[in-house]
Amino acid sequence: MSKKNTPAAPSADGSDPVSRFEASLQELEQIVAQMERGDLPLEQSLQLFERGVALTRQCRNSLENAELRVRNLLQADPPPAGDDDPSTDSNS
Repeated sequence: MSKKNTPAAPSADGSDPVSRFEASLQELEQIVAQMERGDLPLEQSLQLFERGVALTRQCRNSLENAELRVRNLLQADPPPAGDDDPSTDSNS
């Protein structure tokens, strides 16, 4: 018996890419809000800034991976020839 190749359901522990992205983005938003208040000591501000940079990189990487997945899906299933291509229209 063969298994179908279906995407795994999101896990409750946040280990799937979407949950990790959303958690990183939420943490980044909290860091921005803390820093915008302007009442943090310099050392804590620097630590939060470093964490924010790391989270930004993680989010960017997640988005780039998602974009690559979309591109691969679109390339894997090209539209049938002649359906939307005006250059193959025989009525011209």
